[in-house]
Amino acid sequence: MQIGEFVLQNGLILPPIAGYSDIGMRMLCVRYGAELTFTEMVSAKGLVYNNENTKELLFTHDTEPIKAVQLFGREEDFFQKAIRHEALRPFDIIDINFGCPVNKIVRNGEGSALMKEPEQIYKIIKKCIEAADGRPVTGKIRAGFSQEWRNAVEVALAIQDAGGAMVTVHGRTRDMMYSGKADLEIIKEVKDAVSIPVTGNGDVCDRESYLRMLSTGVDGVAIARGAIGRPSIFSEVLGKGVQFEIKELVREHLDELLKYYPERVAVNNIKKHVACYVKGQRGAKQRKEQVFRAETTTQILDSFA
Repeated sequence: MQIGEFVLQNGLILPPIAGYSDIGMRMLCVRYGAELTFTEMVSAKGLVYNNENTKELLFTHDTEPIKAVQLFGREEDFFQKAIRHEALRPFDIIDINFGCPVNKIVRNGEGSALMKEPEQIYKIIKKCIEAADGRPVTGKIRAGFSQEWRNAVEVALAIQDAGGAMVTVHGRTRDMMYSGKADLEIIKEVKDAVSIPVTGNGDVCDRESYLRMLSTGVDGVAIARGAIGRPSIFSEVLGKGVQFEIKELVREHLDELLKYYPERVAVNNIKKHVACYVKGQRGAKQRKEQVFRAETTTQILDSFA
């Protein structure tokens, strides 16, 4: 799959996951085969107003082969200013979110609310491309806003017509949130309708579900929730055997966070990851209880003794 000048051999992507896809998680996913990783979703307006919490989401790891950021908002002028912001100069790909289903985002007319406004999506992509200085601009969408409003094909065509370099399609509508099954047929319809690369997203959690997603004809596959606590999934879907110790993954993840955050913040951030790392393991409940009580790095790692 090719996005602008960037070529992905297997088309394996880690999309933004709010609260999870921090620099430590992305580093580990790259190790196991993710070829394109995105920052967590960043507010265009927050970046323009130099919000410090927004800037903290822009840390990248040296091993990330392509630096990619995802922005959200609804006003094209703020997108333009954000893309021209000094903080985004290191990024190679700019992705725009038209799929986030969270209430506070949708209430502002952002994220998946924009699925109801293909004309505005067209304007946003057009303006972003003007500001991107040749860098590819891509879009993330859903099947539609609701079961009655399934317009992914129309929105994908708007992104393509505006000059977008790729579209990622999550096979759920906004009203489904993350429940039910992702609709692979709507992803196939998008792939059949556009000429730009299409990445399929939704329910990929093992090699079997990965192959089902590939059967739609997509150019790339995005693995989001399936990668939380399991960065090795990118190797597993390709049929490659992997070996690791969970304690070492936690140690490396935590060490990476400590490079950027105070210990208290890093420890609190790693707790939700540890709960996912140990899921299904023997003694997971007791380990999670111990981890959630931890206040230091040492206490986190000692829970694996």
